[in-house]
Amino acid sequence: MNAMTDVKQLTDAISLTDDERQRCEVWTRVMGYHRPVASFNVGKKGEHLERRFFREARALRSL
Repeated sequence: MNAMTDVKQLTDAISLTDDERQRCEVWTRVMGYHRPVASFNVGKKGEHLERRFFREARALRSL
């Protein structure tokens, strides 16, 4: 038995049907405060979907 087998057994044991799941509410920062994306108007929702996310790389230390 390995870690992948353990994960498979665990996910099989706790699987949910779609009607048992709770919808995740997404919030984002707008003009200095946080708002749920669901409350945006059509144009702002479109703008939110066009956003690009990035991951800042770790700076290399020069010795």
